[in-house]
Amino acid sequence: MVLDLSQVRGGMLAEAGGKAANLGELIGAGLPVPPGWVVTTDAYRRVAAEAGLDGLIAAGGDGLAEKARERLLATPVPPDIARAVAVAYEKLPAGAAVAVRSSATAEDLPHASFAGQQDTYLNVTGAEAVLDAVRRCWASLWTDRAVAYREANGVDHAGVSLAVVVQEMVDARVAGVMFTANPVTGRRHEAVIDAAPGLGEAVVSGAVNPDRFVADARTGEIRERRAGDKRLLVRALPGGGTERLDTPPRDGFCLTDDQVRELAALGARVEEHYGAPQDTEWAIGADGGLWLTQARPITTLYPLPEPRDGLRVYFSFNVAQGVMGPLTPLGQATIKLLASGAAGAFGRPPADPREGPPVLVSAGERLWIDITTPLRSRAGRVILPRVMQVGEARTVALVRELAADPRLPVTHTSRRPLLRAAAHFGRRLRVPAKVLRALTRPERALAYTRKLGEDLDGHLRLPETATPADRLRHAQRMLGGAFPAIVSIMPTALTGYGLYALAARLSGTPLGEMQEVLRSVPNNPTTEMDLELWRLATRIEPEVFRREPVAELVRRYRAGTLPPVAQREITAFLGLYGHRGVAEIDIGVPRWSEEPGHILGALANYLRMDADADHAPAALFARGEVAARRAVAEAVAAARRRGRLRAAVVRFALGRARQFAGLRELPKFYAVKAIAGVRASLLEVGGHLVDEGVLDSAQDVFFLDFAELEAAVAGEGGDARETVAARRAVHERERRRRHVPRLMLSDGTEPEAAMAGAAPEGAITGTPASSGTVTGTARVVLDPVGAQLEPGEILVCPSTDPGWTPLFLTAGGLVMEMGGAMSHGAVVAREYGIPAVVGVPDATHRIASGAQVTVNGAAGTVTTPA
Repeated sequence: MVLDLSQVRGGMLAEAGGKAANLGELIGAGLPVPPGWVVTTDAYRRVAAEAGLDGLIAAGGDGLAEKARERLLATPVPPDIARAVAVAYEKLPAGAAVAVRSSATAEDLPHASFAGQQDTYLNVTGAEAVLDAVRRCWASLWTDRAVAYREANGVDHAGVSLAVVVQEMVDARVAGVMFTANPVTGRRHEAVIDAAPGLGEAVVSGAVNPDRFVADARTGEIRERRAGDKRLLVRALPGGGTERLDTPPRDGFCLTDDQVRELAALGARVEEHYGAPQDTEWAIGADGGLWLTQARPITTLYPLPEPRDGLRVYFSFNVAQGVMGPLTPLGQATIKLLASGAAGAFGRPPADPREGPPVLVSAGERLWIDITTPLRSRAGRVILPRVMQVGEARTVALVRELAADPRLPVTHTSRRPLLRAAAHFGRRLRVPAKVLRALTRPERALAYTRKLGEDLDGHLRLPETATPADRLRHAQRMLGGAFPAIVSIMPTALTGYGLYALAARLSGTPLGEMQEVLRSVPNNPTTEMDLELWRLATRIEPEVFRREPVAELVRRYRAGTLPPVAQREITAFLGLYGHRGVAEIDIGVPRWSEEPGHILGALANYLRMDADADHAPAALFARGEVAARRAVAEAVAAARRRGRLRAAVVRFALGRARQFAGLRELPKFYAVKAIAGVRASLLEVGGHLVDEGVLDSAQDVFFLDFAELEAAVAGEGGDARETVAARRAVHERERRRRHVPRLMLSDGTEPEAAMAGAAPEGAITGTPASSGTVTGTARVVLDPVGAQLEPGEILVCPSTDPGWTPLFLTAGGLVMEMGGAMSHGAVVAREYGIPAVVGVPDATHRIASGAQVTVNGAAGTVTTPA
């Protein structure tokens, strides 16, 4: 029932709990930890069984936490447990003071620290008082905050137990906490120390404004010193217990520079032992001795890619694509194959296409693009911010700041590699010919894009006799070769945008004032999809959609028992667009054709609305066309004042711009169609592996990579179920991650956090994306599936991909955390005439659902009306 801490090791979580396991591990590593013992989880389980907690947990319901606490405190402690605690305490000097601390089995885990969820009792004296503190620690496993935290982190109440650590008390002169990596900026090996006089409880609880120090753990350099007022002192009382004293502000620092360096060096030893950054608690005794009283993983740091030489700069591929969640393992492998095709188009194919080009790396189950080389290139420093401005404007300022970082000097001065790559790309895709065709034969240019889609459909078809091995080879061939064909649309689309920019220059009209030209453009598959969904809502029988819940609509659709028009029309819609979905770039994510609930829910929302004909999306789109024609006429008129020839060129340029701008969405439309086609084929492979006993479910195929699948199909991979289960657990853990950096350095620094400044008073600022001003009720949406947006509400979201766009039909405005002026959400918002501001930091936290906000899409501001 009672173990000396020196006998405990990190692997004894189930017996000793997280805190005791870590403290025992630190003792075993020779680090300074106050001696003590642990009352094991067996003791808690016996008392919990006597209290009938299992039945209480199974019954669930309201008041679970309070009922569990009351039962634990009312249940007598078995005599043998009480004797064991008394014997352990009596081995200490008479009247010794101890700290009694909870140590839960669901604590100090890699994905959730559970810090502060259970109770600690300081300066406890006497065997009876220690036993009472142990009982109260057991009960603290059932505080409201602990129960809520477990539920939020998916931890089963029935699977949690509690041990109790009892340690000799350090009569601390100074104490506090130390992170061995900077928890704000993410920078590794940078110790952040908070310190205050007295016991560490004042710092840990956040009750005092402590001194703060930031030091390089490797060199000892102290990079920051900030004095706190240290108005609160927690100290031990003679005879037991503690007191809190309000004190006058204290000048100076409570640690010397030598002590700061000693702490940073100690933190480095702890981190080296665990192999990961740690959140520690420490104390300096009256004799000057330094003690560790806690160590746990820092769970909020974003994982780093595999180390490479020198300082590297990584840009989030996920952020660029508007997919904040993790990608499945096969989803990452799919993107790597597509990226290998892209690299080949530039004349730099990787040695192994399945590994992807070297610039694409994985961290946190997401993909990152290594932009170090362009950032350290003279040409790259010109091009990179311009590219970022189009797709991810918030990153532009960060890139420019990094260009001034002395650790990232220019090392690539020649433009030849860039020119060679561009020339290879131009030859491979026959860019000059495509640009000429766009200028002179626009209908043939558009016909070419349609033929690409027809060819893609043909290439995706496989004979029914295809074997699993055939399907795997076909999947890799399709994905590896898809990029050059699909991206061959871009010269035509970019011709349109180039002519748009030319017209702005010739007419003397700023680009920001010409946004209406690109409203309601044709040839955009996403716009066409959204309008078709609305038209579908006007054709189907409305009664069942207004009456039935979405789950029942899905059941009836799959059973073929919806009203006949609805059944037929929805099937036809999914035949055209069923390959799409939320987070659709991940091959592991179901498509609308597989899980039609999102589309059926959107139809139900449309049919519950009381929108009149003037506000129907088709009418709004038509008015957008009128507004665009008016904007074109205004630009032509402005150009005519500079000369007739200019006016003619502007009219021609803007006409072509409108013809081709919508094609921007087409490459992704086709890429997603290719991914969906391959997904369907690989599900057949998954079914085969289920029959072979290798997998439990056909969906598990997406948690293996292509090499593993080839081995499994060949009968050489063995049972993959354990591998899949482990990867699913990691995937689910990453799904709960709330913060993903857009830019990250290889030392863990998040430049956006390191360079953050205060926003202008009274306004939240971002990047202008779609002109116009609208005031409405904010609706924060983190997941579009099942979301409802009333007409005129302001959609506030992290980012968007085409799976979000049905919500745009009823949105009055858009505020998006990610993206730039040419990102997906911005493009669609402009086409619908929705005022939009993108790249707004933490918009989903700073704006509350129900708040009245004004979105100024020209100024890039979000304000609260006076």
